[in-house]
Amino acid sequence: MIRRSAVAVLAVLTIGGAAACTGSSNAGEGFAPGADGVGDPYFPTYGNGGYDVSGYALTLRYDPGTDKLEGTAKITATATQNLSRFNLDYRGPEISAVTVDGATVESRREADELVVTPKTGLPKGNTFTTVVTYGGVPQPITSPELGTGGWLSTPKGAIALGQPESASSWYPVNDHPSDKATWALEMTVPTGISVLSNGVQGEKTNKDGWTTWRWAESEPMASYLSTVVIGDYRVSTGTHNGKPLVTAVDNTLPRDGNADQAMARTGEVVDFLETQFGPYPFDAYGGIVVDDSRIRYALETQSRPIYGDAFFTSSASEWVVAHELAHQWFGDSVSVAQWKDIWLNEGFATYAEWLWTEHEGGTSVQSAFDRQYEGMNWAEPAYDPGRAGLFGNGVYTRGGLTVHALRLQVGDDAFFRILKEWTTQKRNASATTDDFIALAERVSGKPLREFLMSWLTSKTAPPKPGS
Repeated sequence: MIRRSAVAVLAVLTIGGAAACTGSSNAGEGFAPGADGVGDPYFPTYGNGGYDVSGYALTLRYDPGTDKLEGTAKITATATQNLSRFNLDYRGPEISAVTVDGATVESRREADELVVTPKTGLPKGNTFTTVVTYGGVPQPITSPELGTGGWLSTPKGAIALGQPESASSWYPVNDHPSDKATWALEMTVPTGISVLSNGVQGEKTNKDGWTTWRWAESEPMASYLSTVVIGDYRVSTGTHNGKPLVTAVDNTLPRDGNADQAMARTGEVVDFLETQFGPYPFDAYGGIVVDDSRIRYALETQSRPIYGDAFFTSSASEWVVAHELAHQWFGDSVSVAQWKDIWLNEGFATYAEWLWTEHEGGTSVQSAFDRQYEGMNWAEPAYDPGRAGLFGNGVYTRGGLTVHALRLQVGDDAFFRILKEWTTQKRNASATTDDFIALAERVSGKPLREFLMSWLTSKTAPPKPGS
Protein backbone atom coordinates (compact mmCIF):
# COMPACT_ATOMS: atom_id res chain seq x y z
CA MET A 1 0.00 0.00 0.00
CA ILE A 2 0.96 3.60 -0.45
CA ARG A 3 -1.12 6.49 0.84
CA ARG A 4 -1.49 9.72 -1.09
CA SER A 5 -0.99 11.79 2.07
CA ALA A 6 2.31 9.97 2.68
CA VAL A 7 3.44 10.85 -0.82
CA ALA A 8 2.96 14.52 -0.16
CA VAL A 9 5.30 14.23 2.93
CA LEU A 10 4.44 10.68 2.03
CA ALA A 11 -24.82 -7.11 18.53
CA VAL A 12 -25.33 -10.50 19.41
CA LEU A 13 -27.42 -12.35 16.79
CA THR A 14 -28.65 -15.91 17.23
CA ILE A 15 -29.08 -17.90 14.03
CA GLY A 16 -32.44 -19.57 13.57
CA GLY A 17 -33.49 -18.53 17.08
CA ALA A 18 -31.18 -21.06 18.73
CA ALA A 19 -28.59 -20.11 21.31
CA ALA A 20 -25.12 -21.43 20.56
CA CYS A 21 -23.38 -23.85 22.88
CA THR A 22 -20.16 -23.00 24.63
CA GLY A 23 -18.60 -26.22 23.42
CA SER A 24 -19.61 -29.41 21.64
CA SER A 25 -20.73 -32.83 22.71
CA ASN A 26 -17.21 -34.20 22.33
CA ALA A 27 -15.32 -31.30 23.88
CA GLY A 28 -14.46 -33.59 26.76
CA GLU A 29 -13.04 -36.19 24.39
CA GLY A 30 -9.96 -34.24 23.39
CA PHE A 31 -11.79 -31.65 21.29
CA ALA A 32 -11.47 -27.94 22.08
CA PRO A 33 -12.51 -24.57 20.61
CA GLY A 34 -10.21 -22.85 18.16
CA ALA A 35 -8.69 -19.56 19.29
CA ASP A 36 -10.45 -16.32 18.37
CA GLY A 37 -7.21 -14.88 16.93
CA VAL A 38 -3.84 -15.99 15.56
CA GLY A 39 -1.87 -14.13 18.20
CA ASP A 40 -0.72 -11.12 16.21
CA PRO A 41 0.26 -8.58 18.90
CA TYR A 42 -1.04 -5.64 16.85
CA PHE A 43 -4.43 -7.21 16.13
CA PRO A 44 -5.13 -9.97 18.68
CA THR A 45 -8.53 -10.98 17.22
CA TYR A 46 -7.51 -10.97 13.54
CA GLY A 47 -7.55 -14.45 12.10
CA ASN A 48 -8.53 -17.54 14.08
CA GLY A 49 -6.98 -20.71 15.41
CA GLY A 50 -7.75 -24.38 14.91
CA TYR A 51 -7.96 -24.56 11.13
CA ASP A 52 -6.26 -23.58 7.89
CA VAL A 53 -8.30 -22.30 4.95
CA SER A 54 -7.44 -23.63 1.49
CA GLY A 55 -10.08 -21.80 -0.54
CA TYR A 56 -12.92 -19.28 -0.61
CA ALA A 57 -15.73 -19.41 -3.17
CA LEU A 58 -18.23 -16.53 -3.08
CA THR A 59 -21.52 -16.53 -4.98
CA LEU A 60 -23.06 -13.10 -4.53
CA ARG A 61 -25.61 -10.69 -5.99
CA TYR A 62 -25.36 -6.93 -5.56
CA ASP A 63 -27.94 -4.27 -6.37
CA PRO A 64 -26.42 -0.75 -6.43
CA GLY A 65 -29.93 0.72 -6.21
CA THR A 66 -30.49 -0.69 -2.73
CA ASP A 67 -26.88 -1.41 -1.70
CA LYS A 68 -28.00 -4.93 -0.85
CA LEU A 69 -25.46 -7.73 -1.08
CA GLU A 70 -26.67 -11.32 -0.73
CA GLY A 71 -25.49 -14.84 -1.40
CA THR A 72 -23.18 -17.47 0.00
CA ALA A 73 -19.57 -17.85 1.06
CA LYS A 74 -18.09 -21.35 0.86
CA ILE A 75 -14.96 -21.84 2.96
CA THR A 76 -12.87 -25.00 2.57
CA ALA A 77 -10.49 -25.63 5.46
CA THR A 78 -8.51 -28.29 7.30
CA ALA A 79 -8.64 -28.69 11.08
CA THR A 80 -5.23 -28.19 12.69
CA GLN A 81 -6.46 -29.51 16.04
CA ASN A 82 -9.35 -31.60 17.32
CA LEU A 83 -11.87 -28.81 16.90
CA SER A 84 -15.12 -28.51 18.87
CA ARG A 85 -15.98 -25.08 17.47
CA PHE A 86 -14.31 -22.34 15.44
CA ASN A 87 -14.54 -18.65 14.66
CA LEU A 88 -14.64 -16.69 11.42
CA ASP A 89 -13.94 -12.97 11.26
CA TYR A 90 -17.11 -11.25 10.07
CA ARG A 91 -18.56 -7.73 10.18
CA GLY A 92 -20.94 -8.16 7.26
CA PRO A 93 -24.71 -8.34 6.71
CA GLU A 94 -27.19 -10.55 8.56
CA ILE A 95 -26.66 -14.30 8.41
CA SER A 96 -29.58 -16.61 7.62
CA ALA A 97 -27.90 -20.03 7.64
CA VAL A 98 -24.61 -21.80 8.34
CA THR A 99 -23.74 -25.36 7.37
CA VAL A 100 -20.67 -27.51 7.93
CA ASP A 101 -20.27 -30.40 5.49
CA GLY A 102 -23.89 -29.94 4.47
CA ALA A 103 -25.40 -30.08 7.96
CA THR A 104 -27.05 -27.03 9.52
CA VAL A 105 -25.12 -26.01 12.63
CA GLU A 106 -25.41 -23.66 15.56
CA SER A 107 -23.78 -20.27 15.20
CA ARG A 108 -23.77 -16.89 16.82
CA ARG A 109 -22.17 -13.50 16.35
CA GLU A 110 -19.95 -12.00 19.01
CA ALA A 111 -18.68 -8.51 18.17
CA ASP A 112 -16.69 -8.99 14.92
CA GLU A 113 -16.65 -12.80 15.10
CA LEU A 114 -18.94 -15.54 13.80
CA VAL A 115 -18.76 -18.51 16.19
CA VAL A 116 -19.64 -21.85 14.57
CA THR A 117 -20.34 -25.04 16.54
CA PRO A 118 -20.54 -28.20 14.40
CA LYS A 119 -22.82 -31.05 15.50
CA THR A 120 -19.77 -33.21 16.15
CA GLY A 121 -16.12 -32.35 16.59
CA LEU A 122 -13.82 -31.92 13.61
CA PRO A 123 -10.78 -34.22 13.97
CA LYS A 124 -7.32 -32.82 13.34
CA GLY A 125 -6.31 -33.26 9.70
CA ASN A 126 -9.89 -33.46 8.39
CA THR A 127 -10.97 -31.15 5.59
CA PHE A 128 -14.37 -29.55 6.09
CA THR A 129 -16.57 -27.12 4.16
CA THR A 130 -18.50 -24.28 5.75
CA VAL A 131 -21.21 -22.45 3.81
CA VAL A 132 -22.57 -19.16 5.16
CA THR A 133 -25.70 -17.62 3.63
CA TYR A 134 -26.18 -13.93 4.28
CA GLY A 135 -27.71 -10.72 2.96
CA GLY A 136 -28.09 -7.03 3.69
CA VAL A 137 -26.22 -3.75 3.35
CA PRO A 138 -22.47 -4.06 4.08
CA GLN A 139 -20.80 -1.28 6.05
CA PRO A 140 -17.29 0.19 5.93
CA ILE A 141 -14.69 -0.54 8.59
CA THR A 142 -13.45 2.60 10.31
CA SER A 143 -10.45 2.89 12.62
CA PRO A 144 -9.16 6.12 14.20
CA GLU A 145 -5.60 4.91 13.54
CA LEU A 146 -5.98 3.20 10.17
CA GLY A 147 -8.78 5.09 8.40
CA THR A 148 -11.75 3.73 6.48
CA GLY A 149 -11.79 0.58 4.37
CA GLY A 150 -13.85 -2.50 3.69
CA TRP A 151 -17.07 -2.26 1.66
CA LEU A 152 -17.55 1.26 0.30
CA SER A 153 -20.78 1.97 -1.58
CA THR A 154 -20.51 4.38 -4.52
CA PRO A 155 -23.15 6.16 -6.65
CA LYS A 156 -22.96 3.42 -9.32
CA GLY A 157 -21.67 0.42 -7.41
CA ALA A 158 -19.16 -0.39 -4.70
CA ILE A 159 -15.47 -0.82 -3.94
CA ALA A 160 -14.18 -3.33 -1.38
CA LEU A 161 -10.57 -2.91 -0.28
CA GLY A 162 -8.40 -1.93 2.64
CA GLN A 163 -5.39 -2.86 4.76
CA PRO A 164 -4.92 -4.51 7.22
CA GLU A 165 -8.63 -5.44 7.36
CA SER A 166 -11.34 -5.29 4.70
CA ALA A 167 -12.57 -8.75 3.72
CA SER A 168 -14.60 -9.29 6.89
CA SER A 169 -16.89 -6.42 5.94
CA TRP A 170 -18.39 -8.46 3.10
CA TYR A 171 -17.66 -12.16 3.65
CA PRO A 172 -16.74 -14.52 6.53
CA VAL A 173 -13.00 -15.08 6.57
CA ASN A 174 -9.88 -16.06 8.47
CA ASP A 175 -8.64 -12.50 8.23
CA HIS A 176 -4.87 -12.61 8.68
CA PRO A 177 -2.10 -12.88 6.06
CA SER A 178 -0.65 -15.94 7.80
CA ASP A 179 -3.57 -17.99 6.40
CA LYS A 180 -3.57 -17.60 2.63
CA ALA A 181 -6.09 -19.32 0.36
CA THR A 182 -7.28 -19.51 -3.23
CA TRP A 183 -10.20 -17.35 -4.26
CA ALA A 184 -13.21 -17.54 -6.58
CA LEU A 185 -15.91 -14.93 -7.01
CA GLU A 186 -19.23 -15.00 -8.87
CA MET A 187 -20.83 -11.58 -8.63
CA THR A 188 -24.19 -10.84 -10.27
CA VAL A 189 -25.04 -7.20 -10.93
CA PRO A 190 -27.41 -5.26 -13.20
CA THR A 191 -26.34 -5.55 -16.83
CA GLY A 192 -24.32 -2.57 -18.01
CA ILE A 193 -21.96 -2.17 -15.08
CA SER A 194 -18.59 -3.86 -14.63
CA VAL A 195 -17.28 -6.16 -11.91
CA LEU A 196 -13.50 -6.36 -11.49
CA SER A 197 -11.66 -8.59 -9.06
CA ASN A 198 -8.53 -10.66 -8.52
CA GLY A 199 -7.00 -13.17 -10.88
CA VAL A 200 -8.27 -14.53 -14.17
CA GLN A 201 -11.66 -13.62 -15.59
CA GLY A 202 -13.98 -16.52 -16.30
CA GLU A 203 -17.19 -16.82 -18.29
CA LYS A 204 -19.58 -13.88 -18.15
CA THR A 205 -23.29 -14.71 -18.48
CA ASN A 206 -26.47 -12.62 -18.86
CA LYS A 207 -29.99 -13.38 -17.71
CA ASP A 208 -33.09 -11.21 -17.22
CA GLY A 209 -31.21 -7.92 -17.06
CA TRP A 210 -28.49 -9.21 -14.75
CA THR A 211 -24.91 -10.18 -15.57
CA THR A 212 -22.78 -12.64 -13.65
CA TRP A 213 -19.05 -11.97 -13.65
CA ARG A 214 -16.56 -14.64 -12.61
CA TRP A 215 -13.03 -14.20 -11.34
CA ALA A 216 -10.58 -16.68 -9.82
CA GLU A 217 -7.14 -16.44 -8.19
CA SER A 218 -5.43 -19.83 -8.26
CA GLU A 219 -2.43 -18.84 -6.12
CA PRO A 220 -2.90 -18.50 -2.35
CA MET A 221 -3.90 -14.98 -1.36
CA ALA A 222 -3.97 -13.09 1.94
CA SER A 223 -7.53 -12.02 2.66
CA TYR A 224 -6.82 -8.27 2.79
CA LEU A 225 -5.66 -8.54 -0.84
CA SER A 226 -9.07 -9.69 -2.08
CA THR A 227 -11.16 -7.02 -3.77
CA VAL A 228 -14.19 -6.30 -5.87
CA VAL A 229 -14.81 -3.09 -7.81
CA ILE A 230 -18.29 -2.55 -9.23
CA GLY A 231 -19.29 0.39 -11.41
CA ASP A 232 -18.82 2.24 -14.70
CA TYR A 233 -15.24 1.61 -15.87
CA ARG A 234 -13.25 1.69 -19.09
CA VAL A 235 -12.01 -1.90 -19.15
CA SER A 236 -9.06 -2.86 -21.35
CA THR A 237 -8.29 -6.54 -21.88
CA GLY A 238 -5.36 -8.22 -23.57
CA THR A 239 -2.47 -10.57 -22.92
CA HIS A 240 1.11 -10.08 -21.83
CA ASN A 241 3.66 -12.87 -21.80
CA GLY A 242 0.80 -15.25 -22.51
CA LYS A 243 -1.20 -14.18 -19.45
CA PRO A 244 -4.35 -12.03 -19.32
CA LEU A 245 -3.79 -8.34 -18.62
CA VAL A 246 -6.90 -6.46 -17.48
CA THR A 247 -6.87 -2.78 -16.56
CA ALA A 248 -9.73 -0.43 -15.80
CA VAL A 249 -10.18 3.30 -15.25
CA ASP A 250 -13.26 4.96 -13.80
CA ASN A 251 -15.22 6.59 -16.62
CA THR A 252 -15.46 9.81 -14.61
CA LEU A 253 -11.74 10.35 -15.26
CA PRO A 254 -10.46 11.89 -18.53
CA ARG A 255 -10.19 9.39 -21.36
CA ASP A 256 -6.59 8.76 -22.45
CA GLY A 257 -5.41 10.83 -19.50
CA ASN A 258 -2.56 10.16 -17.10
CA ALA A 259 -4.33 7.22 -15.48
CA ASP A 260 -4.94 5.42 -18.78
CA GLN A 261 -1.36 6.05 -19.86
CA ALA A 262 0.06 4.69 -16.61
CA MET A 263 -2.14 1.57 -16.77
CA ALA A 264 -0.97 1.00 -20.35
CA ARG A 265 2.60 0.59 -19.03
CA THR A 266 1.69 -2.16 -16.55
CA GLY A 267 3.26 -4.94 -18.62
CA GLU A 268 6.40 -2.91 -19.25
CA VAL A 269 6.86 -2.23 -15.52
CA VAL A 270 6.36 -5.92 -14.70
CA ASP A 271 8.97 -6.91 -17.29
CA PHE A 272 11.53 -4.61 -15.69
CA LEU A 273 10.75 -5.81 -12.16
CA GLU A 274 11.17 -9.41 -13.27
CA THR A 275 14.81 -8.61 -14.08
CA GLN A 276 15.24 -7.45 -10.49
CA PHE A 277 13.05 -9.85 -8.48
CA GLY A 278 12.60 -12.98 -10.59
CA PRO A 279 9.59 -14.40 -12.46
CA TYR A 280 6.23 -12.74 -11.94
CA PRO A 281 4.38 -14.97 -9.46
CA PHE A 282 0.74 -14.88 -10.68
CA ASP A 283 -1.44 -15.91 -13.62
CA ALA A 284 -2.75 -12.44 -14.50
CA TYR A 285 -1.73 -8.80 -14.59
CA GLY A 286 -3.64 -5.56 -14.28
CA GLY A 287 -4.69 -2.51 -12.35
CA ILE A 288 -7.77 -0.46 -11.51
CA VAL A 289 -7.97 3.32 -11.07
CA VAL A 290 -10.88 4.50 -8.93
CA ASP A 291 -12.29 8.00 -8.58
CA ASP A 292 -13.32 8.23 -4.94
CA SER A 293 -12.29 10.88 -2.43
CA ARG A 294 -12.17 8.25 0.35
CA ILE A 295 -9.42 6.33 -1.43
CA ARG A 296 -6.31 8.47 -1.31
CA TYR A 297 -4.01 5.48 -1.43
CA ALA A 298 -3.02 2.61 -3.69
CA LEU A 299 -3.24 -1.01 -2.58
CA GLU A 300 -1.56 -4.13 -3.89
CA THR A 301 -4.74 -6.20 -4.31
CA GLN A 302 -3.37 -9.45 -5.71
CA SER A 303 -2.71 -9.49 -9.49
CA ARG A 304 -4.74 -6.28 -9.94
CA PRO A 305 -3.68 -3.32 -7.76
CA ILE A 306 -6.12 -0.50 -7.07
CA TYR A 307 -4.99 3.11 -7.37
CA GLY A 308 -6.68 6.24 -6.10
CA ASP A 309 -6.96 8.81 -8.88
CA ALA A 310 -4.93 11.37 -6.86
CA PHE A 311 -1.73 9.61 -7.95
CA PHE A 312 -2.27 10.54 -11.59
CA THR A 313 -2.22 14.33 -11.50
CA SER A 314 0.90 14.39 -13.69
CA SER A 315 2.32 12.32 -16.52
CA ALA A 316 5.22 11.12 -14.33
CA SER A 317 3.16 8.68 -12.28
CA GLU A 318 4.50 5.26 -13.20
CA TRP A 319 6.51 5.15 -9.96
CA VAL A 320 3.31 4.29 -8.06
CA VAL A 321 2.64 1.50 -10.57
CA ALA A 322 6.14 0.18 -9.88
CA HIS A 323 5.45 0.35 -6.14
CA GLU A 324 2.22 -1.66 -6.26
CA LEU A 325 3.47 -4.14 -8.83
CA ALA A 326 6.57 -4.77 -6.70
CA HIS A 327 4.17 -5.83 -3.98
CA GLN A 328 3.08 -8.73 -6.16
CA TRP A 329 6.41 -10.29 -5.14
CA PHE A 330 6.90 -8.57 -1.77
CA GLY A 331 3.67 -8.70 0.20
CA ASP A 332 1.41 -10.78 -2.04
CA SER A 333 3.41 -13.83 -3.13
CA VAL A 334 5.60 -13.56 -0.01
CA SER A 335 3.34 -12.26 2.75
CA VAL A 336 4.07 -11.14 6.28
CA ALA A 337 3.66 -13.64 9.08
CA GLN A 338 2.81 -10.82 11.49
CA TRP A 339 2.02 -7.18 10.86
CA LYS A 340 5.19 -6.04 12.68
CA ASP A 341 7.11 -7.36 9.63
CA ILE A 342 5.37 -4.96 7.22
CA TRP A 343 8.68 -3.38 6.18
CA LEU A 344 9.25 -6.58 4.16
CA ASN A 345 6.34 -5.37 2.01
CA GLU A 346 6.80 -1.62 1.96
CA GLY A 347 10.57 -1.34 2.09
CA PHE A 348 10.99 -3.39 -1.08
CA ALA A 349 8.10 -1.64 -2.82
CA THR A 350 9.66 1.73 -2.00
CA TYR A 351 12.97 0.45 -3.33
CA ALA A 352 11.21 -0.59 -6.54
CA GLU A 353 10.17 3.05 -7.02
CA TRP A 354 13.85 4.04 -6.90
CA LEU A 355 14.85 1.24 -9.26
CA TRP A 356 12.18 2.19 -11.78
CA THR A 357 12.99 5.90 -11.63
CA GLU A 358 16.66 5.16 -12.32
CA HIS A 359 15.66 2.77 -15.12
CA GLU A 360 13.63 5.58 -16.70
CA GLY A 361 16.63 7.91 -16.71
CA GLY A 362 15.69 9.81 -13.57
CA THR A 363 17.34 10.09 -10.16
CA SER A 364 19.76 7.26 -9.44
CA VAL A 365 19.06 4.80 -6.64
CA GLN A 366 22.18 6.00 -4.82
CA SER A 367 21.07 9.63 -5.03
CA ALA A 368 17.62 8.72 -3.72
CA PHE A 369 19.27 6.82 -0.86
CA ASP A 370 21.56 9.73 0.01
CA ARG A 371 18.73 12.25 0.00
CA GLN A 372 16.38 10.12 2.09
CA TYR A 373 19.17 9.18 4.51
CA GLU A 374 19.79 12.84 5.31
CA GLY A 375 16.11 13.59 5.87
CA MET A 376 15.17 10.45 7.79
CA ASN A 377 13.65 10.67 11.27
CA TRP A 378 15.52 7.76 12.84
CA ALA A 379 13.13 7.67 15.79
CA GLU A 380 10.67 5.89 13.49
CA PRO A 381 11.56 2.19 13.19
CA ALA A 382 10.98 0.15 10.05
CA TYR A 383 10.61 -3.16 11.89
CA ASP A 384 7.96 -3.50 14.62
CA PRO A 385 6.70 0.10 14.21
CA GLY A 386 3.65 -0.36 16.45
CA ARG A 387 0.06 -0.48 15.29
CA ALA A 388 -0.15 3.29 14.81
CA GLY A 389 3.07 3.28 12.77
CA LEU A 390 2.08 0.58 10.25
CA PHE A 391 1.88 3.09 7.41
CA GLY A 392 4.43 5.57 8.67
CA ASN A 393 7.53 6.91 6.99
CA GLY A 394 9.73 4.58 8.99
CA VAL A 395 8.19 1.52 7.38
CA TYR A 396 8.33 2.91 3.84
CA THR A 397 11.38 5.15 3.53
CA ARG A 398 13.52 3.59 6.23
CA GLY A 399 12.56 0.19 4.86
CA GLY A 400 13.85 1.30 1.44
CA LEU A 401 17.02 2.66 3.01
CA THR A 402 17.61 -0.70 4.69
CA VAL A 403 17.24 -2.52 1.39
CA HIS A 404 19.85 -0.32 -0.30
CA ALA A 405 22.17 -0.50 2.69
CA LEU A 406 22.07 -4.29 2.34
CA ARG A 407 22.96 -3.93 -1.33
CA LEU A 408 25.95 -1.75 -0.49
CA GLN A 409 27.05 -4.14 2.24
CA VAL A 410 26.98 -7.37 0.22
CA GLY A 411 27.48 -6.14 -3.37
CA ASP A 412 25.16 -6.31 -6.36
CA ASP A 413 25.70 -9.96 -7.21
CA ALA A 414 24.81 -11.26 -3.74
CA PHE A 415 22.07 -8.65 -3.29
CA PHE A 416 20.06 -9.63 -6.34
CA ARG A 417 20.59 -13.32 -5.59
CA ILE A 418 19.13 -12.67 -2.13
CA LEU A 419 16.05 -11.01 -3.65
CA LYS A 420 15.45 -13.75 -6.20
CA GLU A 421 16.02 -16.57 -3.73
CA TRP A 422 13.64 -14.89 -1.26
CA THR A 423 10.85 -14.61 -3.83
CA THR A 424 11.46 -18.19 -4.98
CA GLN A 425 11.88 -19.98 -1.67
CA LYS A 426 9.09 -18.11 0.14
CA ARG A 427 6.66 -18.02 -2.77
CA ASN A 428 3.03 -18.47 -1.60
CA ALA A 429 4.18 -18.42 2.03
CA SER A 430 4.17 -16.00 4.95
CA ALA A 431 7.55 -14.99 6.35
CA THR A 432 9.29 -13.01 9.07
CA THR A 433 12.17 -10.59 9.36
CA ASP A 434 14.20 -13.36 10.98
CA ASP A 435 13.54 -15.52 7.91
CA PHE A 436 14.86 -12.77 5.65
CA ILE A 437 17.98 -12.17 7.71
CA ALA A 438 18.77 -15.89 7.77
CA LEU A 439 18.44 -16.17 4.00
CA ALA A 440 20.50 -13.03 3.39
CA GLU A 441 23.29 -14.37 5.61
CA ARG A 442 23.27 -17.75 3.89
CA VAL A 443 23.35 -16.33 0.35
CA SER A 444 25.94 -13.64 1.07
CA GLY A 445 28.07 -15.68 3.43
CA LYS A 446 28.25 -12.69 5.79
CA PRO A 447 26.88 -12.07 9.31
CA LEU A 448 24.13 -9.50 8.78
CA ARG A 449 21.80 -9.61 11.79
CA GLU A 450 23.38 -6.78 13.77
CA PHE A 451 23.81 -4.72 10.61
CA LEU A 452 20.22 -5.11 9.41
CA MET A 453 18.63 -4.66 12.83
CA SER A 454 20.56 -1.41 13.23
CA TRP A 455 19.17 -0.13 9.95
CA LEU A 456 15.67 -1.29 10.89
CA THR A 457 15.47 -0.15 14.51
CA SER A 458 18.36 2.07 15.67
CA LYS A 459 17.23 5.45 17.04
CA THR A 460 20.24 7.14 15.45
CA ALA A 461 21.50 7.08 11.88
CA PRO A 462 23.50 3.93 11.12
CA PRO A 463 26.76 4.60 9.32
CA LYS A 464 26.54 4.12 5.58
CA PRO A 465 28.33 0.98 4.36
CA GLY A 466 31.86 1.88 3.33
CA SER A 467 31.87 5.19 5.16
